[in-house]
Amino acid sequence: MPLRTQGEKPPFQHLTQQQKELLYEQACQFISDNKKHLLDRLAPLRTRHLTVVLEDIYQPHNASAVLRSCDCFGIQDLHVIQRNNPFNPAPDVAVGASKWVDYYTYPSTPHALQTLKAKGYRIVATLPHHNDQIITDLDISQPTALLFGTELTGLSTEAVNIADAYVKIPMYGFTESFNISVSVALSLFSLTEKIRRHPSLHWQMTHNETLDLKLHWASQIIPHGPEVLRKIAEQCQST
Repeated sequence: MPLRTQGEKPPFQHLTQQQKELLYEQACQFISDNKKHLLDRLAPLRTRHLTVVLEDIYQPHNASAVLRSCDCFGIQDLHVIQRNNPFNPAPDVAVGASKWVDYYTYPSTPHALQTLKAKGYRIVATLPHHNDQIITDLDISQPTALLFGTELTGLSTEAVNIADAYVKIPMYGFTESFNISVSVALSLFSLTEKIRRHPSLHWQMTHNETLDLKLHWASQIIPHGPEVLRKIAEQCQST
């Protein structure tokens, strides 16, 4: 699973764009044409304009279902706050999504949310609040981090206080609560459709970011991928 660290740089950032293009084409000799077609088609559809933050969830099937939803809706990054509970996805539920979605872990809520704010994200807590709005009305012109709380007690007071805005999903039944993985899926469906229909929003990653992503994905597919790509990169630099 591609656990990332804050500030981590792509392993081939020292290469020129032309060298990275060459590296990717040569790396694709080790994967099937169908896989290459998938990488080329799906990478430009990924986004970091919208991201997901999980605070202290503990059920493996929920962790896995969120990963799967992030992949299906084109969300590249998942941020996980592990105050008391480790992030422990169940592979049979994630169905391979962990190969394609990057996730970052944090020891505390303030650390996670302030890190994202420093990157330009608006923190949007998903819970009923006196200042809330329906999720379909949310302004998504700014990079947005959707914040979801633990299964039993929801978001911590810290999270609620640090958040910049609050949204709720309409409910009309007696239970008045969705499972967290369902809440994530509903929220991502609504907002990813909204950003993709926006006439002037630059929600896509840059070409260079997309190329780095395809190289990273290729390294996940190829046996001993990181070492294979490193050796090819050395050849690309010498040409």
